[in-house]
Amino acid sequence: MNNINDFCSSRANQAFGTLSPGSWAFGSGSAKLSRAQMAMLPRLKPRTFYDLVVQVAIVRPGPIQGDMVHPYLRRREGKEDVVYPTPELEAVLGKTLGVPLFQESAMRVAMVCAGFTGGEADQLRKSMATFKFTGGVSKFKDKLVSGMVKNGYTPEFAEKTFSQLEGFGSYGFPESHAASFALIAYASNYIKCHYPEAFCAALINSQPMGFYAPAQIVGDARAHGVKVRPVCINRSRWDCTLERIGNTDRHAVRLGFRRVKGLAAADAARIVAARMMSGFESVDDMWRRSGVPIAALVQLAKADAFRPSLKLERRDALWAIKALRDKPLPLFPAAAEREMATIAEQNEPEVALRQMTEGHNVIEDYGHTGLTLRQHPIAFLRKDLAARNIITCAQAMNARDGRSVYTAGLVLVRQKPGSAKGVMFITIEDETGPANIVVWPTLFEKRRRIVLGSSMMAINGRIQREGEVVHLVAQQLFDLTTDLSGLADRDVEFKMSAGRGDEFAHGSGPDPRDTPRPVPRPKEMYEPDRRIETLKVKSRNFQ
Repeated sequence: MNNINDFCSSRANQAFGTLSPGSWAFGSGSAKLSRAQMAMLPRLKPRTFYDLVVQVAIVRPGPIQGDMVHPYLRRREGKEDVVYPTPELEAVLGKTLGVPLFQESAMRVAMVCAGFTGGEADQLRKSMATFKFTGGVSKFKDKLVSGMVKNGYTPEFAEKTFSQLEGFGSYGFPESHAASFALIAYASNYIKCHYPEAFCAALINSQPMGFYAPAQIVGDARAHGVKVRPVCINRSRWDCTLERIGNTDRHAVRLGFRRVKGLAAADAARIVAARMMSGFESVDDMWRRSGVPIAALVQLAKADAFRPSLKLERRDALWAIKALRDKPLPLFPAAAEREMATIAEQNEPEVALRQMTEGHNVIEDYGHTGLTLRQHPIAFLRKDLAARNIITCAQAMNARDGRSVYTAGLVLVRQKPGSAKGVMFITIEDETGPANIVVWPTLFEKRRRIVLGSSMMAINGRIQREGEVVHLVAQQLFDLTTDLSGLADRDVEFKMSAGRGDEFAHGSGPDPRDTPRPVPRPKEMYEPDRRIETLKVKSRNFQ
């Protein structure tokens, strides 16, 4: 099969996803969005709730193996006449244009057209419900075909009908099950459309789940107008919450402490309880009032949680925490005040720390919260990529059908469905959005290490477009993971368009690196943790 869109529309994966490939939705209750479902949606064009039920059921191994998908689509698009040999068959399959898409349809066809009893039809249903590729449906062939011929159907039609039903032995949906999925999908998309902030927060709070990591959920939400605010010691709770934007009816998503790697829920609860009367004014104030261990403060500092309200950069916060290590926790607040006064009298010189570059901050964001509200990592590499004739993902996905393109991005998702006959589906992303990559089995075997091991990948391939569905069929693959290793040394070279900026300011005022440095202390006191030198993006693999 040469066209990947036909291939995708005839291959199934795990769960129903979004109402349209261009909309912001991450799926049904399981938040799984398969490439096959994305390719099917523009062709099926759901208009009613029952269309969603069909959408859920049609991209399954059963209908695919039974050659039901393309006949249904052709009939729905008016490219093929819908013919019912008998009124009885029309009564059974009228809603699905003569194609038995559901297990119940197969049972009714067997009873109405082939004379099966209720018990025999139930045995047929059970054989279709095993999903073990055991060929259990085949034992009903003689009775089904002979029964249909006896009732006036042609042998060819009877054989075709059986081949369709036989596909259900490879996993087909009951109509009731498909309707339940469709209801969840409809409700999810309604919430996303009308309450996108709540939908975004709920998805993050439900992690880990589905194909998409929090970085992609947040990035796409922001691209669709949702304001997302960083983790903050004075405003965050454990879960992501909603905060009213000024005096408007709109809300922003405040990232919760759950995004801070290594922070215990119990410590987060102590922080929230301690600030009930008033917010924290300093690192020392937070430490004394909350009583959380130093290790918890370090994790918060690494996650940049002191910056939104205390205006402390990562290194400044870590420096302040260093000063707490040798200080005993006083029994009374007055003792704390005397101790602070004593320290001030000692006139200890301030240390002007060299602040992290924007690139290093992005690496730290990903390392300690799994996402960033700063520039997308690829934005820092764009000048270098452009010099190598690598275009953006948006340019690639907007290219005309058949055009050869060369693009690159972070690897987000790898999908290799069992029914895809060895085809690997990859989703990459740069600062302009995602791109859908298809790797045929021959290329996959030749470049297995790159396909499975790259954090950043470049793809040279050809665009295949069918309506809104666009894929880049890979012809060559290159591992660009090493390009990420120099990200820590890069500052912002240009500003991206609205929707990718931070929710808090950076870079204002003089560069701290231009400030004369005092007599240095031991290196470990002010140098950052350099263990996270390369951006690490955890892709989600489904094989």
